[in-house]
Amino acid sequence: MLDFYKNDSAGKLVVRLVVGILILFHGVAKLLHTEILDSIGGALSAHGLPGFIAYGVLVGEVVAPLLLITGVYARVGGLLIVINMLFAVGMMHMGSLFAISEHGGYQLELQAFFLFGGLAVLLLGSGRFALRPD
Repeated sequence: MLDFYKNDSAGKLVVRLVVGILILFHGVAKLLHTEILDSIGGALSAHGLPGFIAYGVLVGEVVAPLLLITGVYARVGGLLIVINMLFAVGMMHMGSLFAISEHGGYQLELQAFFLFGGLAVLLLGSGRFALRPD
């Protein structure tokens, strides 16, 4: 008898889909509203980095989630999300690193979810339910 509730691959699929789909919304928003990329480029320039690096956000928020969702090179997708989120926290959210929201939650809980969700996929891999299982 198949114990679906004890299926590691099903759990990996859930993590891949939730992280991939939710971060993909952020990437699609940046594709539809390119002024967001301009703003990110300005923040990068303020830190002494070239503004064109802002387009790397699309790798972390469009390409990487598609890798997670499909399960093709899922570990690479997880790594790209981790890198993307480290840049996001380092460049835009350092002032909130130890902050609590007005509702009592961690101020950067969404960023932490994406960072550690990407790390989980990096460490766990795709599982069996993937176009290219690892």
